[in-house]
Amino acid sequence: MRWLLLMMTGVAFVLCCTRHSGGALGWWLFVSIVGVFATALAFAQEKISGNSRSETLSDYELKRLREGKPPIGRH
Repeated sequence: MRWLLLMMTGVAFVLCCTRHSGGALGWWLFVSIVGVFATALAFAQEKISGNSRSETLSDYELKRLREGKPPIGRH
């Protein structure tokens, strides 16, 4: 999805640069700016979710955490 957003933003920017009327240029510039923000947020969300651990821990993993030991298989 984030790569599709990046490509669509690029296409919108190219369309912005090739339009001759002010209205079309303004519209595609607006779409490009919104696309930049959406793309940046999509890449940031992927980076954050890639570095986070799973939401649930088993009882054994919780017991190891309480003992001060790291859960097995997670670093």
